[in-house]
Amino acid sequence: MSFKFQKTNAFLALLILIIEILIARYATGFLRHFIGDVLVTLLLFFSLKSFLTFRNDYLIVYSIFMFSLTIELLQLFQLPKKLGITNNVVLIVLGKTFDFLDIVAYAIGCCIMILMIKLKWV
Repeated sequence: MSFKFQKTNAFLALLILIIEILIARYATGFLRHFIGDVLVTLLLFFSLKSFLTFRNDYLIVYSIFMFSLTIELLQLFQLPKKLGITNNVVLIVLGKTFDFLDIVAYAIGCCIMILMIKLKWV
């Protein structure tokens, strides 16, 4: 792993961040709860790739999925509530409720990343 700023990946991360903010602000239902979760995996991927060069991009995808799964499991066990976490930013990042469809959305996001890597789009 090495540090190298990559404008294209930074632009894509920023674009996805803006879309995520718009979804969080204005969308409801499927768009907010499912598509938003698919996009968050892509946001993490392009954010990392904006500043870091990895020998194996598949390892990034695997790590993002494991991170996402960990966050979802923390929701299942209601860890923030049990720890008395009340900070809104932390609660937004960690989420409040477990949903198996979130895991499906993260998996779809990771499959999109794998496809982009295989097609050499990233």
